[in-house]
Amino acid sequence: MILKEYQKRTLETVHDFLEDLAKWRKEDEDARSQNPDWGFDWVQRAWRKTVPGRICIPRRNGLGDHLPVFCLKVPTGGGKTLLATKVIDLVNVHFRQSQRGLVLWIVPTTQIYNQTLKALKDRDHPYRQQIDLASGQRTLILEKTTAFGPHDVAENLCILLLMLPSANRQTKDTLRMFRDSGGFDRFFPTDDDSPAHAKMLEECPNLDTFEQTTGFWGRYIKTSLGNTVRLLQPLIILDEGHKAYSANAKATLEGFNPCMIVELSATPAKGANVLVEIRGQELNAEEMIKLDLHILNKASSDWRDTLLASIEHREILEVEAQRHEAETGSYIRPICVIQVERTGKEQRKPGYVHTDDVREYLLRHPGIAPEYIAVKTSAQDDLKEVDDIGGLMSRDCSIRFIITKQALQEGWDCSFAYILTILTNPMSRTGITQLVGRILRQPYAQKTKVTWLDESYVFCFSRRANELLKEVKKGFGLEGLQGLEGRVVSNESLTGPAEKLMTRQRDNYRKAARDLVLPVFMIRGVDGWRLVHYEADILSRVPWDDIDISPLGDLEMGEGNQGDVALRANLTDDTSLPGFDVSGAETTNGSGASSDTDPMDYFFAASHLLDLVPNPWRGCDLARRTFRILLERYPSERVEANHVFILEALRRQIERERDRLSREVFRSLLESGEMRFLVVTEDLDFNSLPEKIEVPQAKRANREDGSPYQRNLFDVTTEDDLNQFESKVATYLDQQARLFFWYRNRARKDYYVQGWKPRRIYADFIVTLRDDESEADDDFHQVFVVETKGVHLEGSKDTEYKRSVFDICSDHARKADWAQFVPAMRSKVVRFEVVDEEEWQARLNEMLFRG
Repeated sequence: MILKEYQKRTLETVHDFLEDLAKWRKEDEDARSQNPDWGFDWVQRAWRKTVPGRICIPRRNGLGDHLPVFCLKVPTGGGKTLLATKVIDLVNVHFRQSQRGLVLWIVPTTQIYNQTLKALKDRDHPYRQQIDLASGQRTLILEKTTAFGPHDVAENLCILLLMLPSANRQTKDTLRMFRDSGGFDRFFPTDDDSPAHAKMLEECPNLDTFEQTTGFWGRYIKTSLGNTVRLLQPLIILDEGHKAYSANAKATLEGFNPCMIVELSATPAKGANVLVEIRGQELNAEEMIKLDLHILNKASSDWRDTLLASIEHREILEVEAQRHEAETGSYIRPICVIQVERTGKEQRKPGYVHTDDVREYLLRHPGIAPEYIAVKTSAQDDLKEVDDIGGLMSRDCSIRFIITKQALQEGWDCSFAYILTILTNPMSRTGITQLVGRILRQPYAQKTKVTWLDESYVFCFSRRANELLKEVKKGFGLEGLQGLEGRVVSNESLTGPAEKLMTRQRDNYRKAARDLVLPVFMIRGVDGWRLVHYEADILSRVPWDDIDISPLGDLEMGEGNQGDVALRANLTDDTSLPGFDVSGAETTNGSGASSDTDPMDYFFAASHLLDLVPNPWRGCDLARRTFRILLERYPSERVEANHVFILEALRRQIERERDRLSREVFRSLLESGEMRFLVVTEDLDFNSLPEKIEVPQAKRANREDGSPYQRNLFDVTTEDDLNQFESKVATYLDQQARLFFWYRNRARKDYYVQGWKPRRIYADFIVTLRDDESEADDDFHQVFVVETKGVHLEGSKDTEYKRSVFDICSDHARKADWAQFVPAMRSKVVRFEVVDEEEWQARLNEMLFRG
């Protein structure tokens, strides 16, 4: 599954944080081994190193140990569950250093529980495939009613799915997971071994016991699921983390003795340690959500008129979807979600819109068959039957209308939902606020380029306009989509595709902007110069045989897996305890590797390297060479026990070596003249500034003092285009007399530079300056390509890489022949700059007044 840019950035930050955690934890352990008073808060140190400036509130688990807790702020539709599966892999590799152990995955509602459980049990689902990749195909998906034993945890990655109420310790004596159970007795000493009970309580003091105080026979530990979880010190994945911030919920989670808590939330609670914040604009730029959101507020007080309008609009969408499928093969079946006031059989009364009223009206409409309609309420769930045929997005599913009251307000997910029809009392404040997020996901996370199918729609009636917009904006806030409120459009009718605003270059800049052609890296081909591509021109030339893996021979490895050692230390002396066969779970590694010949599965190792080494045979060879080096130094048992740690070290070394060799390839091509940094007459679709831009009818961005921009190349820039830091920069630039014009360069649409790493570099601003000595008002002398970096990104690997590439660009833009093909650019000076937030104003002054 291809990750979006914001997902890659999120995982990179998590990766850095986990590495820092492991580093500072080791230093803390070393310090305490010398003197217990020399210890320090290693979580805080790692946090300050990774995200300086952000606040981290310290927490401890039930054993009193420092507890890393961080939150990923991901808006609705941003792929929280996919990120969670990736984070599990990162935590296991960098922090736990084990592919095995327990993950406690906690969700807030039955709806989310069922969806998550179904996805994790489906071996063909991307979520399960990612988990299997992380575990080496040794995954067990557990529920609280599933018994499992020490052998299962020692040999598999076990994911225990729980609902938040099930983990609520306030009523623990009445809950199954805290009761004594025979299904977990293998984790605990036998009943007649009181010294073993005492020893286990000494190691894990917060285990529940039958006696509250030590009596004549001592205290005996309950063999409950709750106690088992405490012994295993799980990684906790907390979906909708903001729902677990009551004092009781926090105490319950900390009481599970987790090694780490990872929260995922669109709206983190006050006091959450937000490690990464993904903005709604990022989701929109990556085509993850359907915007604009159009609202049709019918003047008629008859709910039937509103329902009819939504029916007719859905029919238009279906026609467009069928046409799109005929052209592309991509299947979409637009669904209308209808909210009613009453659902129970005895609640059907005059003056209230009931489920049966809507069903009967729909069935009277030509072309709507009974199988097109589903009801989702607390008493009736027609959507359960859909799971047997592949879900709502299956071609075998006929559902086009879903009638509900509140059952879909949270956790329900179907990107085919395009229309929300609100038939509740106009004076009611519920409805849009809670349901708006259900229709925002873009099918297949990719725009269709059909306007009808790339936007979402709300139909309601007799509502006050101001209150209506407040409800929608509140709904956007609840979904973590702050900053996109300007993408809400109120319509009197929806008789045609949603209108966009076409903005053009300002008249006084048009002539000069037409002559502005930006340089790009070009490579000499058979038919002349062509654009450089990373895979074809850089990666393909990397000499993989030159990758140096010799530093891996110096890896220091412990005796074995930390998780397994901790687990077995809490058991009996017998390390050959039998496993528990969980029905339907496959625990074979599927590799076919034999311990009699070679304990390592090199092709499994290669599968973890495919994103770095596209050729699996080379990846397999690199893995084999690495393990053979280590097998010369360590016993095979120790190497096998540390293979997760080794694989991650190999990944890091290969990535360093790949980038080092790619940089040498890049430099060699430039030095030989086979690749050059040039402005060319050929229209590459991105090396010139666009003459016109289609923008949504969203709120226009202005200077920070509220006045309109005067030196923007285009008349209109929307608030969605600028974050807070970029708005400051744009305001400052716009106020400078020497500046000719500035342009907000759009990511994945406008000008970019291809360096020696895979990702293209899209700068934030194109800035043009007048010549100090020139009296002309319609020309420019200097061009600055500017990339801005916030405080939290200063000094990061990505920032330093971009700075290095931009330095090369500036050096080559100084050469006399760089603009030989475009005479209009020969007299221009082009520079590339990375501007850090901490010194942005001083750096811009240097650019503007020193050149």
